Amino acid sequence: MAESVAEPFYLPTGDEVELFLAAYEQRIPVLLKGPTGCGKTRFVEHMAWRIAREREQPVDEPLVTVTCHDDMTSADLVGRYLLSADGTSWLDGPLTRAARTGALCYLDEIVEARKDTTVILHALTDHRRMLPIERLGTTVPAHPDFLLVVSYNPGYQATAKDLKPSTRQRFLAIGFGYPSPELEARIVAHESGVDASTAESLAFLADKLRNLDEADIIEGPSTRLLVHVGALIRKGVPAPRACDVALVQAVSDDADVQGAVRSVTTAVFG
Repeated sequence: MAESVAEPFYLPTGDEVELFLAAYEQRIPVLLKGPTGCGKTRFVEHMAWRIAREREQPVDEPLVTVTCHDDMTSADLVGRYLLSADGTSWLDGPLTRAARTGALCYLDEIVEARKDTTVILHALTDHRRMLPIERLGTTVPAHPDFLLVVSYNPGYQATAKDLKPSTRQRFLAIGFGYPSPELEARIVAHESGVDASTAESLAFLADKLRNLDEADIIEGPSTRLLVHVGALIRKGVPAPRACDVALVQAVSDDADVQGAVRSVTTAVFG
């Protein structure tokens, strides 16, 4: 990895770093599960940076990220033939590219992908460690340093979109949650550049709003939303207004729910 690439900022909340490193050493595929905006993607970016820095032969692209969706086909992951004036040529998809080079491949929100698409992961996530490419009539053996990482939010997707047991049981699972208010304040201060006092108030606000989440009133605000609010405040937007546009209106379109959230933000920021 180039020396100019800065370390992605990440503060551990438990033993997730040690677990991931142990899984990487054994090349055990990793499943990250937790609410949206709690740091799963940043964690993967941090671990990819860390692993690439320690490798004797770092790759140019240490992390390949794919955001899954229900229109994604296996060709979107594996690759396809492209037409040009010179004829047809094969273009590797992101999963194939990562498997060939030894990068970490991160499939974000894996359950959003169609089940007939995720089936192609099976041979890559067991002892075979190979990726079948039917259109080429061949298989690609995974590079020794390749690791597959997937994530999803178990509290958001419907049961119909849950992972099949035959897929889930190929992964080591690491659970994520929102950080403690103290840790979250440090994250918000670093990411948004807002002062420590304001960051602490935002973390306190989030903690109170997540109590509404537990009562099934709203889905609790993510750390990402707090960073957005902090960034606006740092740019001179009054705190109540920043909370309104970047938090209150982001968590729900329901007027009653917005009123409930706004009452909490008013109690904290006035």
